[in-house]
Amino acid sequence: MRRLLERQRAGELATRHVRAVAETVGVSERTVWRWLEQAKTTGQMEAGARQGYAVSDEVWELLGEAGGNVSELRRGLVAADGEVPVPSMSTLSRVIRRDRRAGRALLTGREPEVAGSRRSDPLSELGLNVVAEKGGQVFLREQKHLAQVPVLVPDAQVVHTPALRSVLRTVAHAAAVGAVVCLYGDAGQGKTVALQYALSQLPHPARVRRVHVGVHPTVPELRRVLADALELGRRLPRGAGEADLMLVNALRQPRVLVLDEAQRLPGPALEFLRGLWDHPDTDTAILLAGAGSERALRRVPALASRVLTWELVPRLRPGEVAAAMAAFHPLWEDVSEDDVVWVDEHVGHGNFRTWAKLTSHLTAEIYGKSRAVVDRRMLERACARLMGPL
Repeated sequence: MRRLLERQRAGELATRHVRAVAETVGVSERTVWRWLEQAKTTGQMEAGARQGYAVSDEVWELLGEAGGNVSELRRGLVAADGEVPVPSMSTLSRVIRRDRRAGRALLTGREPEVAGSRRSDPLSELGLNVVAEKGGQVFLREQKHLAQVPVLVPDAQVVHTPALRSVLRTVAHAAAVGAVVCLYGDAGQGKTVALQYALSQLPHPARVRRVHVGVHPTVPELRRVLADALELGRRLPRGAGEADLMLVNALRQPRVLVLDEAQRLPGPALEFLRGLWDHPDTDTAILLAGAGSERALRRVPALASRVLTWELVPRLRPGEVAAAMAAFHPLWEDVSEDDVVWVDEHVGHGNFRTWAKLTSHLTAEIYGKSRAVVDRRMLERACARLMGPL
């Protein structure tokens, strides 16, 4: 308040300064203006304590019995006609959403919903059977769900690198608490594969909705693709207000919205997503992924400040490549570590997409040959095909 008051007295105070303070402390701009006026008249620089509505443990249990349905909870509270006044629907939804994101666990009769710091290891929640660890790579014997991920060659496997393991935890956490997550990294590092794999392992994959966006979509275009992802079809009204209300109603149930290539989204589209996520009646996680997506989000501070996790998917480190490739495809199991190091230094550079393309070339070359051995000369020919014109 002191700095804002100094700027106002100097004639330098602008709305953007008030907005930045409001976003930082989590209040409305009107509240910050009120605090500023209070500081001018009374000299009090600290905001007074806000005595807002709090959900008691008894009400929280009733919410669990209602399956997490806030509307059903409020109807029950009104019908009970107790001594404590029942807040409005928007206030009740906002406080419950705040508590869940702060880590308050909600156990329903329909299915367990665990949030934030109270949840156990997300990998155990995903039902993964981790059986061995070798060279820094974790391998799976059994998967709860089949991962729908694109591969260039038969017999290729999703490799449980430390980066993939981290994406699994992040996606599980975001889906549980309804958070915003940004998944970023250079092209070809395995972001999309890691994201698709993690989504396929969620306990409730039917809640996942993939939103396919074009290049620099307008807000009406984004509204339309969101409606398609939520299977609203042609029922979306023409009026923006009515259309937004229909989207909000569709997002009352827990959802996970996935937007790959999020770097394509301009500021207004990202601000529209922020508004949907912020609405007190929606309960959704938003996963934004893509090379450069972190830069796009940073240009919209209101959304960037709401990102729970900035998840970087890095390139494979030199010491990880040999074990990762042996887990990725059996073709690499008999290739010497020296040859793998040579390929990584000349072409691979720890980029998973490059290694997948190289595997595809080698698989095509040895196809139909009995006891074919991948030697240095074969590797040199495959690398030459990837290097392109000089």
